[in-house]
Amino acid sequence: MSARIISGKEVAAGVKELVRHEVAALKEAGREVGLATLLVGNDPASHIYVGYKHRDAESVGIRSIDIRLPGTAAQEGVFEAIDELNARNDVTGMIVQLPLPDGLDDEAAAERVLPTKDADGLHPYNLGRLLLGQSGPLPATPSGIMTMLDHYGIETAGRMAVVAGRSFLVGRPMALMLGAKGRDATVIQAHSRTPNLAAVCRQADILITAVGRPGMFGEEYVKPGAVVIDVGTNRTDDGLVGDVAFEEVSQVASAISPVPGGVGPMTRASLLVNTVRLASSA
Repeated sequence: MSARIISGKEVAAGVKELVRHEVAALKEAGREVGLATLLVGNDPASHIYVGYKHRDAESVGIRSIDIRLPGTAAQEGVFEAIDELNARNDVTGMIVQLPLPDGLDDEAAAERVLPTKDADGLHPYNLGRLLLGQSGPLPATPSGIMTMLDHYGIETAGRMAVVAGRSFLVGRPMALMLGAKGRDATVIQAHSRTPNLAAVCRQADILITAVGRPGMFGEEYVKPGAVVIDVGTNRTDDGLVGDVAFEEVSQVASAISPVPGGVGPMTRASLLVNTVRLASSA
Protein backbone atom coordinates (compact mmCIF):
# COMPACT_ATOMS: atom_id res chain seq x y z
CA MET A 1 0.00 0.00 0.00
CA SER A 2 1.20 3.52 -0.76
CA ALA A 3 -0.69 6.26 1.06
CA ARG A 4 -2.48 9.12 -0.64
CA ILE A 5 -0.73 12.41 0.15
CA ILE A 6 -2.87 14.99 1.93
CA SER A 7 -1.44 18.28 0.67
CA GLY A 8 -2.04 21.30 2.86
CA LYS A 9 -0.60 23.55 0.16
CA GLU A 10 -3.35 22.61 -2.27
CA VAL A 11 -6.16 23.13 0.25
CA ALA A 12 -4.66 26.36 1.60
CA ALA A 13 -4.58 27.88 -1.89
CA GLY A 14 -8.35 27.42 -2.18
CA VAL A 15 -8.97 28.83 1.31
CA LYS A 16 -6.86 31.90 0.57
CA GLU A 17 -8.78 32.54 -2.63
CA LEU A 18 -12.04 32.61 -0.66
CA VAL A 19 -10.49 34.93 1.93
CA ARG A 20 -9.26 37.24 -0.85
CA HIS A 21 -12.83 37.69 -2.07
CA GLU A 22 -14.11 38.34 1.48
CA VAL A 23 -11.41 40.93 2.10
CA ALA A 24 -12.23 42.69 -1.19
CA ALA A 25 -15.92 42.80 -0.26
CA LEU A 26 -15.10 44.34 3.14
CA LYS A 27 -12.89 46.94 1.49
CA GLU A 28 -15.69 47.87 -0.90
CA ALA A 29 -17.87 48.41 2.16
CA GLY A 30 -15.19 50.74 3.60
CA ARG A 31 -13.77 48.29 6.14
CA GLU A 32 -10.06 47.51 6.25
CA VAL A 33 -8.67 44.20 7.53
CA GLY A 34 -5.41 44.19 9.47
CA LEU A 35 -3.43 41.30 10.96
CA ALA A 36 -0.79 42.07 13.60
CA THR A 37 1.89 39.73 14.90
CA LEU A 38 3.94 40.12 18.06
CA LEU A 39 7.27 38.31 17.94
CA VAL A 40 9.51 38.20 21.03
CA GLY A 41 13.14 37.16 20.76
CA ASN A 42 15.30 35.77 17.97
CA ASP A 43 14.19 32.17 17.55
CA PRO A 44 14.96 31.40 13.88
CA ALA A 45 11.91 29.17 13.37
CA SER A 46 9.58 31.79 14.81
CA HIS A 47 11.06 34.43 12.50
CA ILE A 48 10.42 32.17 9.52
CA TYR A 49 6.83 31.43 10.59
CA VAL A 50 6.03 35.10 11.15
CA GLY A 51 7.46 35.96 7.74
CA TYR A 52 5.20 33.36 6.11
CA LYS A 53 2.17 34.75 7.95
CA HIS A 54 2.83 38.28 6.70
CA ARG A 55 3.41 37.08 3.16
CA ASP A 56 0.13 35.16 3.25
CA ALA A 57 -1.77 38.13 4.68
CA GLU A 58 -0.49 40.53 2.06
CA SER A 59 -1.26 38.05 -0.74
CA VAL A 60 -5.00 38.21 0.10
CA GLY A 61 -5.16 41.97 0.67
CA ILE A 62 -4.91 41.96 4.48
CA ARG A 63 -2.78 44.74 5.92
CA SER A 64 0.25 43.30 7.73
CA ILE A 65 1.48 44.80 11.03
CA ASP A 66 4.74 43.39 12.40
CA ILE A 67 5.73 44.17 16.02
CA ARG A 68 8.93 42.75 17.53
CA LEU A 69 10.45 42.77 21.01
CA PRO A 70 13.91 41.64 22.12
CA GLY A 71 14.36 38.31 23.87
CA THR A 72 15.17 40.25 27.05
CA ALA A 73 11.61 41.66 27.23
CA ALA A 74 9.83 41.16 30.54
CA GLN A 75 6.28 39.81 30.84
CA GLU A 76 4.99 43.32 31.51
CA GLY A 77 6.61 44.58 28.33
CA VAL A 78 4.87 41.82 26.37
CA PHE A 79 1.56 42.80 27.98
CA GLU A 80 2.09 46.47 27.08
CA ALA A 81 2.72 45.58 23.44
CA ILE A 82 -0.43 43.44 23.35
CA ASP A 83 -2.46 46.22 24.97
CA GLU A 84 -1.28 48.68 22.33
CA LEU A 85 -2.37 46.35 19.54
CA ASN A 86 -5.69 45.72 21.29
CA ALA A 87 -6.31 49.48 21.20
CA ARG A 88 -5.47 50.00 17.52
CA ASN A 89 -8.43 50.36 15.18
CA ASP A 90 -6.39 49.13 12.22
CA VAL A 91 -5.79 45.77 13.93
CA THR A 92 -8.75 43.45 13.38
CA GLY A 93 -6.86 40.28 14.27
CA MET A 94 -3.63 39.61 16.12
CA ILE A 95 -1.23 36.79 16.94
CA VAL A 96 1.33 36.41 19.70
CA GLN A 97 3.92 34.09 18.17
CA LEU A 98 4.36 31.12 20.51
CA PRO A 99 6.34 29.77 22.20
CA LEU A 100 7.66 32.85 23.96
CA PRO A 101 11.25 32.84 25.26
CA ASP A 102 11.96 31.01 28.50
CA GLY A 103 10.67 32.84 31.56
CA LEU A 104 7.60 34.27 29.80
CA ASP A 105 4.09 32.89 30.16
CA ASP A 106 2.51 31.75 26.86
CA GLU A 107 -0.97 31.25 28.29
CA ALA A 108 -1.00 34.63 30.05
CA ALA A 109 0.00 36.32 26.80
CA ALA A 110 -2.76 34.53 24.86
CA GLU A 111 -5.27 35.59 27.51
CA ARG A 112 -4.18 39.25 27.25
CA VAL A 113 -5.34 39.44 23.61
CA LEU A 114 -8.93 40.69 23.28
CA PRO A 115 -11.23 37.79 22.37
CA THR A 116 -12.57 39.92 19.51
CA LYS A 117 -9.06 40.20 18.01
CA ASP A 118 -7.93 36.65 18.72
CA ALA A 119 -6.79 35.39 15.30
CA ASP A 120 -5.18 32.33 16.91
CA GLY A 121 -8.45 31.26 18.56
CA LEU A 122 -6.59 30.58 21.81
CA HIS A 123 -8.15 33.03 24.26
CA PRO A 124 -9.89 31.19 27.15
CA TYR A 125 -13.18 32.89 26.20
CA ASN A 126 -12.99 31.53 22.64
CA LEU A 127 -11.80 28.11 23.79
CA GLY A 128 -14.80 28.09 26.15
CA ARG A 129 -17.13 28.83 23.26
CA LEU A 130 -15.56 25.93 21.38
CA LEU A 131 -16.21 23.66 24.37
CA LEU A 132 -19.85 24.76 24.41
CA GLY A 133 -20.27 24.31 20.66
CA GLN A 134 -20.72 28.05 20.07
CA SER A 135 -19.36 30.14 17.19
CA GLY A 136 -16.12 32.08 17.39
CA PRO A 137 -12.54 32.06 16.09
CA LEU A 138 -11.24 28.48 16.16
CA PRO A 139 -7.70 27.39 17.09
CA ALA A 140 -5.87 27.69 13.82
CA THR A 141 -4.10 24.34 13.54
CA PRO A 142 -7.06 22.11 14.52
CA SER A 143 -9.34 24.19 12.30
CA GLY A 144 -6.95 23.76 9.38
CA ILE A 145 -6.84 20.01 9.94
CA MET A 146 -10.64 19.77 9.89
CA THR A 147 -10.66 21.69 6.60
CA MET A 148 -8.11 19.27 5.16
CA LEU A 149 -10.18 16.25 6.20
CA ASP A 150 -13.27 17.79 4.59
CA HIS A 151 -11.43 18.64 1.37
CA TYR A 152 -10.20 15.08 0.95
CA GLY A 153 -13.57 13.55 1.85
CA ILE A 154 -12.30 11.88 5.02
CA GLU A 155 -15.31 11.05 7.19
CA THR A 156 -15.04 11.55 10.95
CA ALA A 157 -18.49 10.39 12.07
CA GLY A 158 -18.36 6.95 13.62
CA ARG A 159 -14.56 6.77 13.30
CA MET A 160 -12.06 6.23 16.08
CA ALA A 161 -9.67 9.18 16.33
CA VAL A 162 -6.53 9.23 18.46
CA VAL A 163 -4.93 12.61 19.16
CA ALA A 164 -1.37 12.17 20.45
CA GLY A 165 -0.63 15.40 22.29
CA ARG A 166 -2.54 17.55 24.78
CA SER A 167 -1.27 21.12 24.38
CA PHE A 168 -3.75 23.98 24.45
CA LEU A 169 -2.40 24.97 21.01
CA VAL A 170 -3.32 21.74 19.23
CA GLY A 171 -4.07 18.56 21.15
CA ARG A 172 -6.89 19.57 23.46
CA PRO A 173 -8.88 21.69 20.98
CA MET A 174 -8.28 19.07 18.27
CA ALA A 175 -9.93 16.41 20.41
CA LEU A 176 -12.88 18.71 21.12
CA MET A 177 -13.42 19.48 17.45
CA LEU A 178 -13.27 15.85 16.33
CA GLY A 179 -15.77 14.79 18.98
CA ALA A 180 -18.15 17.74 18.51
CA LYS A 181 -21.74 17.19 17.48
CA GLY A 182 -21.84 16.93 13.70
CA ARG A 183 -18.27 15.58 13.57
CA ASP A 184 -19.09 12.63 15.84
CA ALA A 185 -15.74 10.87 16.07
CA THR A 186 -14.97 8.78 19.13
CA VAL A 187 -11.81 10.40 20.48
CA ILE A 188 -8.92 9.15 22.60
CA GLN A 189 -6.64 11.91 23.93
CA ALA A 190 -3.23 10.26 24.27
CA HIS A 191 0.03 11.74 25.54
CA SER A 192 3.53 10.94 26.78
CA ARG A 193 2.22 9.20 29.90
CA THR A 194 -0.28 6.99 28.08
CA PRO A 195 0.63 3.34 28.79
CA ASN A 196 1.47 1.34 25.66
CA LEU A 197 1.01 4.34 23.39
CA ALA A 198 1.67 2.35 20.21
CA ALA A 199 -1.22 -0.02 20.97
CA VAL A 200 -3.53 2.91 21.68
CA CYS A 201 -2.58 4.61 18.42
CA ARG A 202 -3.17 1.41 16.47
CA GLN A 203 -6.86 1.67 17.37
CA ALA A 204 -7.16 4.86 15.32
CA ASP A 205 -8.95 5.23 12.03
CA ILE A 206 -7.61 8.81 12.17
CA LEU A 207 -4.30 9.39 13.96
CA ILE A 208 -3.16 12.95 14.66
CA THR A 209 0.34 13.39 16.06
CA ALA A 210 1.36 16.58 17.88
CA VAL A 211 4.15 15.67 20.29
CA GLY A 212 7.24 17.34 18.83
CA ARG A 213 9.45 14.22 18.61
CA PRO A 214 10.97 13.66 15.16
CA GLY A 215 10.09 10.33 13.58
CA MET A 216 8.60 8.91 16.76
CA PHE A 217 5.56 7.33 15.13
CA GLY A 218 6.61 4.37 13.02
CA GLU A 219 4.50 1.67 11.39
CA GLU A 220 3.95 -0.07 14.74
CA TYR A 221 1.79 2.91 15.79
CA VAL A 222 -0.48 2.81 12.75
CA LYS A 223 -3.42 0.56 11.91
CA PRO A 224 -3.34 -0.51 8.25
CA GLY A 225 -5.54 1.85 6.26
CA ALA A 226 -5.58 4.61 8.86
CA VAL A 227 -5.44 8.32 7.99
CA VAL A 228 -2.37 9.97 9.57
CA ILE A 229 -2.13 13.73 10.11
CA ASP A 230 1.33 14.85 11.23
CA VAL A 231 1.38 18.16 13.13
CA GLY A 232 5.03 17.85 14.15
CA THR A 233 7.49 20.47 12.91
CA ASN A 234 10.91 19.40 14.14
CA ARG A 235 14.13 20.99 12.90
CA THR A 236 16.92 18.46 12.52
CA ASP A 237 20.25 18.24 10.71
CA ASP A 238 18.28 16.72 7.82
CA GLY A 239 15.86 19.65 7.68
CA LEU A 240 12.25 19.97 8.81
CA VAL A 241 10.64 16.65 9.71
CA GLY A 242 7.42 15.56 11.37
CA ASP A 243 6.57 13.31 14.29
CA VAL A 244 5.85 10.48 11.85
CA ALA A 245 8.41 8.27 10.10
CA PHE A 246 6.95 9.28 6.74
CA GLU A 247 8.41 6.72 4.34
CA GLU A 248 7.69 3.83 6.68
CA VAL A 249 4.16 4.88 7.61
CA SER A 250 3.29 5.71 3.99
CA GLN A 251 3.37 1.98 3.30
CA VAL A 252 0.75 1.29 6.00
CA ALA A 253 -1.61 4.28 6.06
CA SER A 254 -4.31 5.01 3.48
CA ALA A 255 -3.56 8.75 3.59
CA ILE A 256 -0.86 10.86 5.21
CA SER A 257 0.07 14.55 5.45
CA PRO A 258 3.72 15.42 4.74
CA VAL A 259 6.06 17.71 6.65
CA PRO A 260 6.62 20.28 5.29
CA GLY A 261 3.63 21.02 3.05
CA GLY A 262 0.91 19.44 5.15
CA VAL A 263 -0.58 21.06 8.24
CA GLY A 264 1.64 24.17 8.25
CA PRO A 265 0.06 25.95 5.25
CA MET A 266 -3.40 25.18 6.66
CA THR A 267 -2.55 26.71 10.04
CA ARG A 268 -1.61 29.94 8.31
CA ALA A 269 -4.70 29.85 6.08
CA SER A 270 -6.90 29.41 9.16
CA LEU A 271 -5.34 32.50 10.74
CA LEU A 272 -6.45 34.48 7.68
CA VAL A 273 -9.96 33.02 7.95
CA ASN A 274 -10.18 34.04 11.61
CA THR A 275 -8.87 37.54 10.84
CA VAL A 276 -11.40 38.26 8.11
CA ARG A 277 -14.27 36.81 10.15
CA LEU A 278 -13.31 38.95 13.14
CA ALA A 279 -13.26 41.99 10.86
CA SER A 280 -16.72 41.08 9.53
CA SER A 281 -18.20 40.86 13.02
CA ALA A 282 -16.48 43.96 14.44
